[in-house]
Amino acid sequence: MKSILLASRPKTLPAAIVPVWAGCVLAWKLTGLFDLWLAICTLGGAIAIQIATNFFNDAIDSKKGADTANRLGPVRVTASGLMSQKAVLGWGTGFLVIAVIFGTFLFQERGWPILAIGIPSLFLAYGYTGGPFPLAYRGMGEIFVILFFGFVAVAGTVFIQTGGWPREALLLGLQIGLLSAVLISINNLRDREEDATTGKRTLAVRCGPKFAVAVIWLEVKIAAFAGLGWVALGHPTLAIAGAPVLLLGLRIIWGVLTFPPGPAFNRLLAFGAVQLILFAAAFHFAATIQLP
Repeated sequence: MKSILLASRPKTLPAAIVPVWAGCVLAWKLTGLFDLWLAICTLGGAIAIQIATNFFNDAIDSKKGADTANRLGPVRVTASGLMSQKAVLGWGTGFLVIAVIFGTFLFQERGWPILAIGIPSLFLAYGYTGGPFPLAYRGMGEIFVILFFGFVAVAGTVFIQTGGWPREALLLGLQIGLLSAVLISINNLRDREEDATTGKRTLAVRCGPKFAVAVIWLEVKIAAFAGLGWVALGHPTLAIAGAPVLLLGLRIIWGVLTFPPGPAFNRLLAFGAVQLILFAAAFHFAATIQLP
């Protein structure tokens, strides 16, 4: 059981939880409506896909030799021999089945758009590191995260709650997608030297450490200052959510500029996860404020 928990990577789950949390808050802010059952199904599906992705990533990276003895991050169960590759892939498939079950309830409520969202998400749980064009090995990890953990997850959640596609969901999706991408960017910068020797051509490997640091700087800054868009959309209080991003974001930027890639980056990853959670909490709080 400990190995299964380790392979599920619970510290990555904020990237699945926050888009649904914030998306439900935005839907309530715009319409005054909230459907708990739909929220539970959306959250359950998102978490199941995230965990499945983690299991597939563990098994596939081990098979490709991307997880070596020089790894600076947490232990991977396949590479370390704690679980067999077959068992890890089996658990990943099992969580995809759970995601399909949740998705079935959502399909019954909202129809074919759930298929348009769900089928690519299910495929990319494996295709992120596996398949004929693994995104993580082609330097497209950040783009994938911004698109699916940002725009698709947030706008999809708002659609499930409201049946509509408001433009506000795109702004919120941009902010959450960028903050989620910070986690991938820090991880890839930390593992750049190892990845370069194993054929994993992440953005940090392709463009070098200075470019990778600049990407993190941009992700944090754009996520924070994009909050000014809430003023233009007529929801000025929602801009408050950018405050914790600026505070923790400066600490993250200082860390990647100061520390050489190594174990110290694991703490920066923790800061990135906390930053994402605090953004959602601040967004939730801001949504409850009623201007006179």
